[in-house]
Amino acid sequence: MVSRFNDFGDMYEEMFRLPWRAHVETFSVWRALGDLSGEQVLDIGCGTGVYSREMKRRGAARVVGYDISEGMLAVAREAEAEQPLGIEYVTSPPVSEAGTFGVALGVYVLPYAEDYPALVGLCSVAARALRPGGRFVTLPVNPDFDGRHDYYERYGLRLFDAEPRGDGSRVTLHLHFGRYDQQITARYWSRPTVEKALRETGFEAIAWPPFGVSEEGMTRYGEDFWQPYLTCPHAAIVTCRRT
Repeated sequence: MVSRFNDFGDMYEEMFRLPWRAHVETFSVWRALGDLSGEQVLDIGCGTGVYSREMKRRGAARVVGYDISEGMLAVAREAEAEQPLGIEYVTSPPVSEAGTFGVALGVYVLPYAEDYPALVGLCSVAARALRPGGRFVTLPVNPDFDGRHDYYERYGLRLFDAEPRGDGSRVTLHLHFGRYDQQITARYWSRPTVEKALRETGFEAIAWPPFGVSEEGMTRYGEDFWQPYLTCPHAAIVTCRRT
């Protein structure tokens, strides 16, 4: 899996130009994160650093991007060299700074836990980094996603079950936009299981806020374009706080 993501840097960057990422996902993530002024932020699974860079621009005092893919981080570090923002990119969690971060973000990280202990382990990365009361925002696969192959096609992707749906079952994310046509295997986790893993690792106040659409996105594409996605998005947003 890691070796595959080493080659996905350009695709990852270009995905942020797709309407659903530009006007639904990022809009909703910023709404969930709230004010970042003066915060220390850990971006778990930061990829090429798109969210890391924007969090720094939005006033975070310090941003650390963590990812196990050297290929992704190479793109992130190149962007940092071209436009320095003071972002640190690392391939292992900053264990020595446990309990010092105020915010942790994990976009599409939980879907790569292949079993329950791995899911707990990913939640633990955020839990160890955060100080008491620190906020964690993460995006798993929507436990109620629509598995029909054509449901999300207008948004440049397909998401469907690769085996009978259940905790840890494989799902296929098929990205087909522009010059890209790639399939990625992710894992499904039910709402009770996600919440159980978060509670076991020290989180409380768990919530699943809905996605929204930016004003620009609604104006450009219209309500009919967004209605299927908002009714049944392929991902979910989870927010919680460190006890």
